[in-house]
Amino acid sequence: MMRKQHVIPSVWAPPQLSMRWWPVFLRNLLVWRKLALPSLVGNIAEPLMWLVAFGYGLGALVGEVTTGGQQVPYILFLASGSICMSAMNAASFEALYSAFSRMHMQKTWDGIMNAPVRLDDVVMAEMLWASFKALFTVTAILAVMLVLGISHSWKLLLAWPVLWMVGVTFSCIALIFNAMAKGYDFFTYYFTLFLTPMMFLSGIYFPRTQLRPLNWSGRCSWTNGPPMSPAICVC
Repeated sequence: MMRKQHVIPSVWAPPQLSMRWWPVFLRNLLVWRKLALPSLVGNIAEPLMWLVAFGYGLGALVGEVTTGGQQVPYILFLASGSICMSAMNAASFEALYSAFSRMHMQKTWDGIMNAPVRLDDVVMAEMLWASFKALFTVTAILAVMLVLGISHSWKLLLAWPVLWMVGVTFSCIALIFNAMAKGYDFFTYYFTLFLTPMMFLSGIYFPRTQLRPLNWSGRCSWTNGPPMSPAICVC
C-alpha cells in the first residue's frame, strides 16, 4: 500500500484565501473592545502632543510654509503629515507587538488553526485588523482637528481611503518583519532603521524640497522619496 506523500507548499505560492478570515477579525475586535479606551488614548496621545507642541509652538515661529505652490499655516501642514504618521505607527504596533504576542506568547494562532482555518486566512485577518485600528486612530485625530479648528474642509473625508491604504501597506511590511523576529527586542531595528527615517524624510515636519542633498522634488510620485511621501502629498 503506497503512502500518501505530504507536499510542502512553496513559499512563493499565492495565498489561498477564503472568508474564514472574518471570524478571526471579529475575535480580535471582541478582545479589543475590553481595552478600547486605553488603546485609543495610547494611540492618539503621542501624535496629538506632537501636533500641539510643534504646530502651535514651532508654528508660531515658522508662520506659513510653501507646499504645492500655496502658502499654508504650519500647523495645517503638520496635521496632514501627522495623520499619515499615526496610521503608519498604529498599523505597525498592532502588526508587530500584538500579532507577535498572539502568534508566539499566547499561542492564539495555534488554537485558531485547530479549526478549519488556514494560516493565510489568519494573516489576512491580522493585516485587515491592523489597518482597521490605524483607520480608527486617524479618525479620532481627524475629529480632534475639527474641534481645534485646524481644518473644516470636507476633503478630510477623502483622506480616509488613503489613510486606510497606509495602514494596509505598513501592516503588511510589519507582518513580514514579524515573521522573521526572534523576540520583542528585534522590533527595535524596525522602528530605528525603518520607521524613524520614514518620519523625518517623508515631509511630515517640513517640505521635502528642503532636502536638497537628496535631490527630491515636491512632486507626488511613488519613486520620488520614501514610501509614505505620496500619502502625505495627497492628504
